[in-house]
Amino acid sequence: MFKTLGKLILDFLNQLGQASEMVASCIFWLMRAPLEFKQTVLQTTRIGVDSFAVATMTSLFTGMVLALQAGTTMRNILSEPLYIGTIVGFSLVRELGPVLTAFVVAGRAGAAITAEIGTMKVTEQIDALHTLGTNPIRYLVIPRIIAFMIAIPVLTLCANFSGMFGGYLVSTQSLAVSSWVYYEDITTFLGVDDVMHGFIKSFCFAFMIAVVCCYKGLNTYGGAEGVGRATTKAVVASMVLILVMDYFLTAILQSIGI
Repeated sequence: MFKTLGKLILDFLNQLGQASEMVASCIFWLMRAPLEFKQTVLQTTRIGVDSFAVATMTSLFTGMVLALQAGTTMRNILSEPLYIGTIVGFSLVRELGPVLTAFVVAGRAGAAITAEIGTMKVTEQIDALHTLGTNPIRYLVIPRIIAFMIAIPVLTLCANFSGMFGGYLVSTQSLAVSSWVYYEDITTFLGVDDVMHGFIKSFCFAFMIAVVCCYKGLNTYGGAEGVGRATTKAVVASMVLILVMDYFLTAILQSIGI
């Protein structure tokens, strides 16, 4: 038992060290060489635009469920569906918007990137890049990390608006809350700090997903079966780390007043 646990811990620390080395290499190449602008734009489009429909649809129905549950609960306790906009707005902007968007992008774009880089690894295309004098970190990893860090915060913003619109539909159509009251509930209590809270989370999630997926792709082995295994591990690790990071980021941001 202790031998297995020790092996797991050592394996985790080894992978953490290799991922940190990859990040350090990214920083080095960002300072030493020009950015692959075309690749960055292409990856931003693939990650952001292609994930837009899924992210906004997920947030739309999340907002609808939040409004319905909050309205029903408030009606049972206070006989009136009060502060529905506040509950939906705070829940989405500070918590559910960044987390659900990160989940969607990790499951969709993260899996695709891991599979793409993993396929290049097992078919020796990455070795060919070395032979041609092109550094894989500069050409493959850096554009994807930057693309994630651009796309996920923008998608989070869109998801927040979509979720609030879903809450608005349920509040006005099912709970008989006027549109002005719903709007006032959001604008009165929701501040800049709340928006920044969610944005900081989305940036951190984006960086983590990009690093995990690129690392798993670059360390793929075992042919087609290995690509599938690496993709599964990347998505699972990203989703678990999103929840772990979410707790610690919430604690840190609340401690500094954000």
